[in-house]
Amino acid sequence: MASVKDFCEKAELKQLTNLEETAEITDGYICDLLSWVMARGTEGMAWITVQTHLNVLAVACLHDFSCVVIPENIQVPEETVKKAQEEGIPLYSSPKTAYVLGGILHELGVGS
Repeated sequence: MASVKDFCEKAELKQLTNLEETAEITDGYICDLLSWVMARGTEGMAWITVQTHLNVLAVACLHDFSCVVIPENIQVPEETVKKAQEEGIPLYSSPKTAYVLGGILHELGVGS
């Protein structure tokens, strides 16, 4: 297990919300199909997805994910960032691919 802060530092994530990075990451998940994540997500996961609309935050709230990361410098609408801030969901951006970000989670011992 690793903290969101550890993941942010190791992966050089850009913080889009202004929230504390104290949560522990229990597991990681890379998926873009919201219904699939809804059915399989668990509390504390770090979710990596290319989706940037408001429904992503609804799924993250449903499972109390530790954070959401948008890879490949995909633009996140300001509306999504504001809602993430309101809901207390740490939201990050990265130039790295989802594959590389998942590897970093694995290196940190997440999900092992």
